[in-house]
Amino acid sequence: MVLRIGYLQWHLRSHGLTQLAEPLLDNYQNIKQQDAVLGHNADYSKTWQAEWPTADFIIGNPPFVGDKAMRRALGDDYVTRLRKIYAGQVPESADLVMYWWYRAAQLVASGQVERFGFITTNSITMTFNRRVVQDFLTTPDKPISLTYAIPDHPWVDTADGAAVRVAFSVCDRGINPGSLFRVISESVADDYAHDVKLIESTGIINADLTIGADIASALPLKATEGLSNMGAGIYGSGFLVEPHVAVKLGLGTRDGLEEYIKPYFNGRDLTQRPRGLVAIDLFGLTEQAVLERFPEAYHHIYHNVKPERDQNNRASYRQKWWIFGEPRANFRPALAGLNRYIGSTYTAKHRVFSFIPGNTVPDSTIVVLGLDDAYFLGVLSSRLHTVWALAAGSTLEDRPRYNNTRCFQPFPFPDISTEQQTRIRELGEALDTHRKRQQAQYPNLTLTDLYNVIEKVRSGQTLKDKEQLTYEQGLAGVVISLHEQLDIVVAEAYGWPATLSEAEILMRLVQLNQQRTTEEAAGTVRYLRPEYQAPGEQTELELPTAAIAAASVATPEAHPWPAELAQQMFAVRSIVQQAGGEALSSAQVAARFRRTKADKVKPLLDTLAMMSLVRHLEPEDTYAA
Repeated sequence: MVLRIGYLQWHLRSHGLTQLAEPLLDNYQNIKQQDAVLGHNADYSKTWQAEWPTADFIIGNPPFVGDKAMRRALGDDYVTRLRKIYAGQVPESADLVMYWWYRAAQLVASGQVERFGFITTNSITMTFNRRVVQDFLTTPDKPISLTYAIPDHPWVDTADGAAVRVAFSVCDRGINPGSLFRVISESVADDYAHDVKLIESTGIINADLTIGADIASALPLKATEGLSNMGAGIYGSGFLVEPHVAVKLGLGTRDGLEEYIKPYFNGRDLTQRPRGLVAIDLFGLTEQAVLERFPEAYHHIYHNVKPERDQNNRASYRQKWWIFGEPRANFRPALAGLNRYIGSTYTAKHRVFSFIPGNTVPDSTIVVLGLDDAYFLGVLSSRLHTVWALAAGSTLEDRPRYNNTRCFQPFPFPDISTEQQTRIRELGEALDTHRKRQQAQYPNLTLTDLYNVIEKVRSGQTLKDKEQLTYEQGLAGVVISLHEQLDIVVAEAYGWPATLSEAEILMRLVQLNQQRTTEEAAGTVRYLRPEYQAPGEQTELELPTAAIAAASVATPEAHPWPAELAQQMFAVRSIVQQAGGEALSSAQVAARFRRTKADKVKPLLDTLAMMSLVRHLEPEDTYAA
């Protein structure tokens, strides 16, 4: 079965995999994009899982359509029915290609097909996509294995210069070692093709298309729960204004407006230069309250936001047009009262963490961490965390992404002495202060340029004149020294050598994550912000090893119901996650808390499902991780 055969067939032949490539011509069939995964009659009133033609091998290049673009590309009706048919099998947040991957893996696992191979986008390693792969690799009775993979490979660029990156994955039955190829150099030819040099590794290939530490098996920790999220989704350019416009809207004259007009940052402001924009953030106010208290601001957003939001397909965006589309209501308590918090650009070439003033509105291009201690900034800025983030995160084209659910929430922070924590805090503070000071002195200096230069210096490359100027303006030697000191001190905090290889770092961090998961199941939680995450609760309970092991398999006791909404959300999500994919009803989740009924829990589960933090299954009142 083939959607597009040429490039992948050539690639497999060139690497000696003719046993997969040659049978394709004998099994060649063209199939429509949509009908390949969903059968239907003319008007979609009846739908079913498509039946694929009988074949020995499956190979193809399914359409590159992300989960958020599916409705626009395929239509609401089709996508709704597709997701219903595959509910509980393919997460709703998975890309369209994973429906092909799931069907092919299903046929291989059942013995109906010998092997399959696909070209997909490299987003196959992202959280919800990877979950499909992980389920098949870990099925106890009929597992399949990745026998050939390239996690990140350039695609044939088009004339528009799009830097498309793809992944290759080939699977067959059983638990078998595979060949993993990693690109070590590439160059663009005149016809937009790439000359690529690969290096091969062999071993058991993990769901995230790696060999070695199985980072995909690392679980979110309670210690980091509730402290990370994306910034606000504005969805209305009229919410952003320059300061002088804010004055005309009543800032400084309308009593109380200063609480709703705040500095605004996006990823570009963080990595390059702040533009000085402010955001009209009216979260918590009704439309009538805005009209009565701040008529000038109301007039502005009525004229500049409402027409745009009236065209939005989502009813809540249209109906509450004066409020950000995604105000991050559940995460706001994590930032309340903080004079500053840590932010990092979601998609960026260099993983840089910086402090952002507490009154600033971050947008959705920034990953926000509700932490104000420079100790945490120091650990996150170290080599140990950078290696972890690059391996655990995803990529957009050729730029790494920091997925907070995979990069931050499972990351185990060290359990260290006060003296070690103080030293890391001093270095983290010095790093952030130095960069901000140099940027204030040289307005054209950006963090992106500074870290581009640092990367060249570390690799021994000669700097050009402009790069040398950046090196001098940023005092890059100071930045390099602070990072080197952090790398040493943070490694010592874990009790590890600072010279560990990347593979060894990942192996040790995965093992530490597993250890912490076991401890947390027994009641020992090293909360990063215990006063916020677990107010009034004992945060650590020292138990002997035998007790920890017993607690991990004991029947769970009912938990107290948290008083705050944010903590209720986190507690409910944790119960669903602990079920390990097992479906739970709202009544079953409620039973895990003292004196709590299903009607109190169900709205929280529905909200978590809307945020793609849990899955909403059929029947209606059923949920899973």
